[in-house]
Amino acid sequence: MLPDKFRSEAEFVRWLRKQVPGKVSGLRLGIGDDAAVVDVGPQRGVVLKSDMCIENVHFNRRLHPPSSVGHRSLARPLSDLAAMGAVPRFALVSLALSKRTPPGWVKEFYAGLLALAMKFGVTLVGGDVAMMRAPIVIDVIVTGEVALDAELRRSGAKPGDSIFVSGELGLAALGLRLLRLQGHVSTRHRRRSERSDPSWVTAVQAQLYPEPRCKLGRLLSVGNVASATIDLSDGLSTDLRHLCEASGVGARVSEELLPLPPRLEYPRRTRLALALHGGEDYQLLFTVPRGKEIPTSLGNVPLHRIGTIHKSKEILLVANDGRRSALAPAGYDHFRHLT
Repeated sequence: MLPDKFRSEAEFVRWLRKQVPGKVSGLRLGIGDDAAVVDVGPQRGVVLKSDMCIENVHFNRRLHPPSSVGHRSLARPLSDLAAMGAVPRFALVSLALSKRTPPGWVKEFYAGLLALAMKFGVTLVGGDVAMMRAPIVIDVIVTGEVALDAELRRSGAKPGDSIFVSGELGLAALGLRLLRLQGHVSTRHRRRSERSDPSWVTAVQAQLYPEPRCKLGRLLSVGNVASATIDLSDGLSTDLRHLCEASGVGARVSEELLPLPPRLEYPRRTRLALALHGGEDYQLLFTVPRGKEIPTSLGNVPLHRIGTIHKSKEILLVANDGRRSALAPAGYDHFRHLT
């Protein structure tokens, strides 16, 4: 029975899972993880993922140049493949274009997408195109390969596991904030000083041209390092909850261990909020079994231990003074965003 209203994306996914068969020949992992995995031969699985990019939801043509939109459209599903430990292979791209979209925009869009595809060994093999009056809608399907029993999942975290993240948190959200500030008259002087700061460039780059962590995902998989993994697309607070719910556990995250974005004149409180809820970092959040030692970086990507998995289903943030509070999922959620 269809609910009167879905309160969150997670609720919608739980409903949808009940509508389809749970066990199908060849299906190894279906709805509910970062991507699906199907068995196509001895010890070989194909990973499937689809991701949409919608104008004025995932990108804004005032802020994001077309090459960035193309790059981000492919980076989104590649990040999900990274969370599965898969090697990317092929892509299908479908475009629903506004009738006002100039051909130059489309050419630059594909230039950005194909540059990232080449970097990760992805071949564009087809798709679809349509014209309409509404804003641009992009749907990208990617496939990858993974050895069976080596694929990473959200559901393997155990009490006592350490929680790690790669890279910096909140960097892309900070970049989006800086891009929006550029159009504000009162920030002209501030823009000049910030744009000379390497941190400004790094943050804006993280928003416009995020780097999916495919190599790191493979290292976590092949090295049998991670017990559970998810990509950070909706924000730490939201994606950590997804991982904990899939694993049937809770978590405690230490505020002092979080790799916050650079200051750039922003107070710590703002930077903490960006790190917890900002989203679009496309870093990996993963757990490591108790007693297993891992390096401070893998594949030239820094790794940060930020907390511990617990048996209790609570997800808590431990402040610098030791106080504990519930870490609510305040990252981006399409269903909550429209309520």
